[in-house]
Amino acid sequence: MSQDTKYTEENIRSLDWKEHIRMRPGMYIGKLGDGSSADDGIYILLKETIDNCIDEFVMGSGKTIEISVQNQRVIVRDFGRGIPLGKLVDVVSKMNTGGKYDTRAFKKSVGLNGVGTKAVNALSSYFRVESTRDGKSRSAEFEQGELKDEEHLDETSRRRGTKVTFIPDEVIFKNFKFRNEYIEKMLKNYVYLNPGLTIVYNGEKFYSENGLKDLLSDSINEEDRLYNIIHMRGNDVEVALTHSRSQYSEEYHSFVNGQNTSQGGTHLQAFREAIVKTIREFYGKNYEATDIRKSVVGAISIKVMEPVFESQTKTKLGSTDMGGDFPTVRTHINDFIKTNLDNYLHKNPETADKLQRKILQAERERKDLSGIRKLAKERAKKASLHNKKLRDCRIHLGDSKKERYLETTLFITEGDSASGSITKSRDVETQAVFSLKGKPLNSYGLSKKIVYENEEFNLLQAALNIEESMEDLRYNNIVIATDADVDGMHIRLLLITFFLQFFPELIKENHLYILQTPLFRVRNKKETIYCYSEQERKDAINKLKGKVEITRFKGLGEISPDEFKHFIGDNIRLDPVMLDKEKSIEEMLHFYMGKNTPDRQEFIIDNLKVELDLVEELGI
Repeated sequence: MSQDTKYTEENIRSLDWKEHIRMRPGMYIGKLGDGSSADDGIYILLKETIDNCIDEFVMGSGKTIEISVQNQRVIVRDFGRGIPLGKLVDVVSKMNTGGKYDTRAFKKSVGLNGVGTKAVNALSSYFRVESTRDGKSRSAEFEQGELKDEEHLDETSRRRGTKVTFIPDEVIFKNFKFRNEYIEKMLKNYVYLNPGLTIVYNGEKFYSENGLKDLLSDSINEEDRLYNIIHMRGNDVEVALTHSRSQYSEEYHSFVNGQNTSQGGTHLQAFREAIVKTIREFYGKNYEATDIRKSVVGAISIKVMEPVFESQTKTKLGSTDMGGDFPTVRTHINDFIKTNLDNYLHKNPETADKLQRKILQAERERKDLSGIRKLAKERAKKASLHNKKLRDCRIHLGDSKKERYLETTLFITEGDSASGSITKSRDVETQAVFSLKGKPLNSYGLSKKIVYENEEFNLLQAALNIEESMEDLRYNNIVIATDADVDGMHIRLLLITFFLQFFPELIKENHLYILQTPLFRVRNKKETIYCYSEQERKDAINKLKGKVEITRFKGLGEISPDEFKHFIGDNIRLDPVMLDKEKSIEEMLHFYMGKNTPDRQEFIIDNLKVELDLVEELGI
């Protein structure tokens, strides 16, 4: 430190609660984002608000939650006990204040740290909370956490409960937009985990009678299930399990106290171990763990007293104890699976036979691939040493991965020029680049063997670390960054085919995106505007007026590294790749990547006409 740098009492500053949250929002809600990713901050704000309603339901108060999201305004109404009226303002604006510190009132709550609602308040341009109980109501309004208006006790005939209205602050969440697909998935998880709960979202009802069995039913089509879903419920633990006929890797959905632990944790690790141990003992064979778990699709939910998560966003469980009179998480889950899964297999010999045949098939395939795998791993290791394909981010080299994992991104690019531009302009801490050489192979209908024999696929699989399971996925966001031309579109389709064919859970769990890059640059001497559509180009011309220069970008290689910083930093625009729930993966792959059919020809002709009309309009 320079001797000239002064460090006195004047350098010490105390922030109040809202200033600290607004200055360091990532500590409370993870990454910010614009709503294109399921774990962006605006969804965490919604989740934190709903979590309080869920806790009321779990405690036996309020069977319905009403939610409205219109444009940027969110309204969440429960019919629980209502916040105690005398503490209404404190609960949403004072740190270390809340009912969840009292385990008598909230035994197995999600939001134990009492920060969630305060974070929503501080990070909203408008926040209103209203509580009704005992025939009286009270409300308070805030702006960026600052109390603006408070209504005192009023007599009312409204039903008891709490109503929260908020608008995320655009100063924090730039150009944000709520996506129904992410909200609906979140709400489905809530009702799966809370049978008997009804959630009404923008007029649509969500309800589940069979818990995790319903989750797996929605996750894997009936024709793709090797056997009927095994559904087991016990004391503070619920499990659903089956194997996929077509999927190669493992897929899990895990929850703690109603929280979707997307990064797993001690309970998921115990679940995976217990499956292997129980099946080995049932068949009396020491099968390889990878052969047993290959193609497994499972879900587990546990209830833990005062759970410890590895971050405020609660995506990974760190607790080893269940709490109360229970043993450890590992022992409790192992004992539960051992008893119930063993009983099920004894009572259902047909399922047991199908499962054993699946394990033996996986064993044969593994042995057939062993030589190829070994060679492929050596190639991947050698390639990483020479760093030809992958320019990794620094986060994997240090201890900050846990804190910043949600920000980790791998850009898959085509060609040296685009790869070079992104590499020079990226955030080296969290953003990595994988460079493709030419067009990937069409992998539709091919076996897993091709992943190891094809250099591009093998190295991409190694970079992502997804050979056996998604649990150790190295990047939270996988972004396909190709030109917006015919060749670029084809490469996108080939890559999506690869992921759908061999690693569909990457898409199911919202890890895959398409990078939007600008089509035009409109500028005058004072200002530059990048435009992603023809309408944005027209708006920019109208805004800048006068003499403007318009540049049409034909490829990523034409965009300089300095300009690329605008498109992969805070202003990044991503289109998530999502599955059509109405169609199976096999149906989609067959239509787009199988042999040509009259239906696909008609689809191409119809969409080609739209593209040609656009080209003619733009004069390009």
